[in-house]
Amino acid sequence: MASSAWKGFISFGLVSIPIRLYAAARSSTIRLHQVHNVCKTRLKQPLFCPTCNRIVERSEVVKGYEDDDGKYILLDPAEVKAIEPESARNMEILSFVEAAQIDPLFFDSSYFMVAEEQGRKAYQLLLKTLEDSGRVGIAKVTMYQREHTVFIRPYDHGLAVHTMYYENEIREAPGYGKNENIKLNPQEVKLANQLVATLSEDFHLEKYHDEFQARLKSLIEAKQKGKQTIHGAPEKHRAPVIDMMEALKKSLAATQSQAKQVGRAKPAGSGRRRVPHRVAS
Repeated sequence: MASSAWKGFISFGLVSIPIRLYAAARSSTIRLHQVHNVCKTRLKQPLFCPTCNRIVERSEVVKGYEDDDGKYILLDPAEVKAIEPESARNMEILSFVEAAQIDPLFFDSSYFMVAEEQGRKAYQLLLKTLEDSGRVGIAKVTMYQREHTVFIRPYDHGLAVHTMYYENEIREAPGYGKNENIKLNPQEVKLANQLVATLSEDFHLEKYHDEFQARLKSLIEAKQKGKQTIHGAPEKHRAPVIDMMEALKKSLAATQSQAKQVGRAKPAGSGRRRVPHRVAS
């Protein structure tokens, strides 16, 4: 059974709902470890204290904060627990904003909000209210020794919670957004729009996957069977764009031809398939 990331109450006004949060998504990758090539044993990194000149046990490890003088202030778990704010137990909705005002750049981690049995009706009321209003709830919740501001929004007949990046966490990139001196040819814009229209389609989550992880899995399976030769991924040779108009015309012609081939090969009745979400353990 999946373990919850947070347990407490969500409240708006005088309505309080007992809930749990479960991780809505997590990366899935094949992990490669550092292995001794002589005996094929996984290498371990010992906890070594240079002052005592010995390896220490896990029971001797505590958490500490390094100050400006390089000294560590030790923190007891009970002391950290004592200073937790109210949001460690109660996620109070502070306001409601229009969903269109929130840029996806501000979204961090995602969670599914699940109501306890006694709070299911109030949960459904909050869900229906957000669906009808087209708004997103903004609340605060403390998890993993940090107070997060979160977005609460309807998703697939339930409520999803997304932690938010704060303003000071949004980075800057040199030269980003500085394009005021670039002039575009109207014909180039028209061809580019046509190319976008040709490549446009409904979003299907199941269509996208990690090709590198799939090839890495195949490589591991092949070596398990004693095979040493693996065909590499086909490499596309791309020349620098010299004539943008000509490149756009060729791209448009290629995508239109490909779209026709896909249309002829698509079986009848192949519509949009919903991918059900699940809470991973």
